[in-house]
Amino acid sequence: MATVYLARDLKHERQVAVKAFKPELAATLGHERFLRETRLTAQLNHPNILPLLDSGDANGLLFYVMPYVHGESLRERLDREKQLPVEAALQIVREVADALGYAHGQGVIHRDIKPENILLASGHAVLADFGVARAMVAPDAETLTQAGFAVGTPAYMSPEQASGET
Repeated sequence: MATVYLARDLKHERQVAVKAFKPELAATLGHERFLRETRLTAQLNHPNILPLLDSGDANGLLFYVMPYVHGESLRERLDREKQLPVEAALQIVREVADALGYAHGQGVIHRDIKPENILLASGHAVLADFGVARAMVAPDAETLTQAGFAVGTPAYMSPEQASGET
């Protein structure tokens, strides 16, 4: 769906992650819908949610910018350790659940929860990649993703999401 690049924010002298969506996905989603949804997710302000710094359209290439997280993903940790200590697993679950509860309270559904999107840094879990988020809005309102168009990681999708119903 997209490629993530490590980049340097020259203005603020920091490393950032830039996620650029493949042109065929960008054409399907549409510029206005993408920007409307990224404006919504940019409003999320929670210690366990990776913030959205910027987003846009560069000659038809839709992208958004996030802080670069110095750490590892939960996938990388699971690959290395195979089994987490119970306390560590519980802390990760609590922090991700708190982030999801906050996002849902703001009207945003993540839609791609998987170990690769849970980043571990400074002893805490940070939920990343709200790029396939869906606004919880009226059924007739336009959203980034729409019925009949499944977006996310197939192995982690709910049946409703995989069928394009949500």
